[in-house]
Amino acid sequence: MELSRIVITGLGLTAPNGNNLAEFRRNLLQGVSGITMVDVRYMGRWPAGMCTFDPLRYQRKKDVRIGTRAGSISIYCAREALADSGIDLARRDLSRIGVFLGITEHGNVETENEVYNISQFKYDTKFWTHHHNPRTVANSPAGEVSLNLGTTGPAYTIGAACAAGNMGLIHAAQMLRLREVDFAFGGGVSESPQTFGIFAGFKSQNALASHADPTKASRPFDKARNGIVISEGGCIYTLERLEDAQARGAKIYGELAGYCVNSDATDYVLPNPERQAECVRRALANAGMTVDDIDIVNTHATSTPQGDIQECQAIAAVFRDRREPAAINNTKSFIGHAMGAAGALELAGNLPSFDDLVVHPTINVDDLDPQCDIPGLVLNRPRAIKRVDAILNNSFGMLGINSTLIIKRFPAHPTHP
Repeated sequence: MELSRIVITGLGLTAPNGNNLAEFRRNLLQGVSGITMVDVRYMGRWPAGMCTFDPLRYQRKKDVRIGTRAGSISIYCAREALADSGIDLARRDLSRIGVFLGITEHGNVETENEVYNISQFKYDTKFWTHHHNPRTVANSPAGEVSLNLGTTGPAYTIGAACAAGNMGLIHAAQMLRLREVDFAFGGGVSESPQTFGIFAGFKSQNALASHADPTKASRPFDKARNGIVISEGGCIYTLERLEDAQARGAKIYGELAGYCVNSDATDYVLPNPERQAECVRRALANAGMTVDDIDIVNTHATSTPQGDIQECQAIAAVFRDRREPAAINNTKSFIGHAMGAAGALELAGNLPSFDDLVVHPTINVDDLDPQCDIPGLVLNRPRAIKRVDAILNNSFGMLGINSTLIIKRFPAHPTHP
């Protein structure tokens, strides 16, 4: 049976350097970082990426108070995506709408805060909030979206470490193809900077970025890179089967051409470039494409000394036989590592290239690491290219999870079907 073709028809986001796609894209092209210094409990000041969206745009004060930061991010992004899609929920079967959100971790913020709060009262649990349990269940962000929108179809999260943003889109596409839903929200969210534990964890691994100028702290591929900048954010897409989108005359951002998810089975933290390369190759095969069909490769590179090298090895291995180098960039240099939202946000930053044929750069590369010097890198300034028909988005995570997602132009360029 031929699989349904799946397209993106709406997009909503909040990132450290933008609260909608137009603002986000403009800042990527103008080299504007969203990283600032923040106070981290017990640890002092560290570079981080914080969002400035207005949660009260789509929520009541009471709901913001009862819910979670990740939930507010999710609701904002889902509402923005819904408006962008042009869908009127009042005319839809709400039981046929799904919400599938990737997350890295959830519940740590609420638990840390509650433990800290009761520590001020000699750990008397009568001061522990009765909202704690619904705040910390893993399906909370997607569930909060469902409550806000009134949708009654499946709504849950996909825990996939830092590959989660891609996984939200992949899972939404799968549910549409299975005809479990007719309209889907898919993407990823993160509230990671709200918890000191993730800062402490990366610091203990010698993987937490430090720099006197926070805007220069995230520097993938640069010889002086020294770790991850922890960020929050979200990006949620609306996805539909192609025939449904065309029937209602929807605007289409692109078509999901192929994807792959695999596992390293190697190490808790360290990536495996062979498995990463395998993931990319299988995504290409799934899409019926070759390396020559890909015009932009958005890297996962997190600005860690070893991780960037290993991903560059994987990309070089896959693309070495390409006739001309693909344009290769990185979005984390602007916004840090948005964890569960990373893959979805990084894809969004590149989608406008289908229209303007410009590739946003990786910034903060003052001294390129020779071990990251692979053909096609777009560094420090945007680059205009002749063709953008397909974008390949890498997103990898701890415990060895890898994901690659390929989005192609729709409709296809007449000379590049």
